[in-house]
Amino acid sequence: MPAQIPNDAAPLPLTALTEDEKLFQSTVRKFAREQIRPHVREMDDAAHFRPDLIRQFFDMGLMGIEIPEEFGGQGGTFFQSILAVEELSAVDPSAGVIVDVQNTICNNALLRWATPAQKAKYLPRLAADTVASYALSEAGSGSDAFSLSTHALDHGDHFLLNGRKLWITNAAESGFFLLFATVNPDAGYKGVTAFLIERDFPGFQVGKKEDKLGLRASSTCELVLDNCRVPKENVMGEIGKGYKIAIETLNEGRIAIGSQMIGLARGALEHAIAYARQRKQFGKAIGEFQGVQFDLARMAIEVEAARLLVYNAARLRDAGLPFLTEAAMAKYYSSEIAERVASKAIEVHGGVGITKDYPVEKLYRDAKIGRIYEGTSNIQLVTIAKKLLA
Repeated sequence: MPAQIPNDAAPLPLTALTEDEKLFQSTVRKFAREQIRPHVREMDDAAHFRPDLIRQFFDMGLMGIEIPEEFGGQGGTFFQSILAVEELSAVDPSAGVIVDVQNTICNNALLRWATPAQKAKYLPRLAADTVASYALSEAGSGSDAFSLSTHALDHGDHFLLNGRKLWITNAAESGFFLLFATVNPDAGYKGVTAFLIERDFPGFQVGKKEDKLGLRASSTCELVLDNCRVPKENVMGEIGKGYKIAIETLNEGRIAIGSQMIGLARGALEHAIAYARQRKQFGKAIGEFQGVQFDLARMAIEVEAARLLVYNAARLRDAGLPFLTEAAMAKYYSSEIAERVASKAIEVHGGVGITKDYPVEKLYRDAKIGRIYEGTSNIQLVTIAKKLLA
């Protein structure tokens, strides 16, 4: 059976954190290892995330980390959100992405662009009990994010929205959706507008849930809008300026995907180390063989390099400094090394590594999406190259 990682074991290594950040990190780590880890396999097999664990996310304040205390949140930092996503993802990347989307995309967008009335209405709910989703992607708009077919028609005091959204994370559990539609298809990206949609709005429905390779406990669903009635006061930002909200929010979200991937990679490394200490061949632990030692050392180097990229981008964001290129680098590299480290962790385990009796095969499956969502690896390379050539 898998070698157990002690619940009080520190991450490998511990990089450049303040004492308060270390305390926050250790609290989330302890929760993840004690409360989430026993259910990871069951949730993955069932493709369902336990509602009681989501309830605990809210009770711990993990769903409203940056939301100000006046709205019921923690009044924390973006960097704390990154730490939380990393720690949860080291145990289960499906848990990490739930907290990621809530904090770094949805909550963050409302904090920056919502009106005072919108903040007063929705932020307390997002901090207390309402899961949120970010709905941009469609069948015909992936990397070409703004070729939207979902359209919004102005009907005086409300809009009627029609169309379908695909690949919407958290949708099965969500009660709130930050959704993008175009008010003028002929205007291209200049027609894109952001709408705040509640699950029980007339004409709104959560559709098919995808059966996925990885992140199986995290729901990914289709959204169906059939004359969905959205009050005018639920337009966020200016009409036709939703593209700015989408782009800037995704830039921050990419840092969070980086934290999910470094958490995943670190989890795979920790399992590989534990197994290398336990597994014996030729009369000694396989960790005593130089070939295995070199594999583990290279894995640790890559995890630490990715962590530094992610932490740097998050620190820049909190400092109000430009971080677009750094976010792209962090997302690109962390997703690349997550897949590589998870693969190598399976090799360290040998034949048992590909069985469901051991956790590394799941982490390997979970890693694949990192190079695809929130901007593919090629999109990140384009972003970086444009900056270099500017």
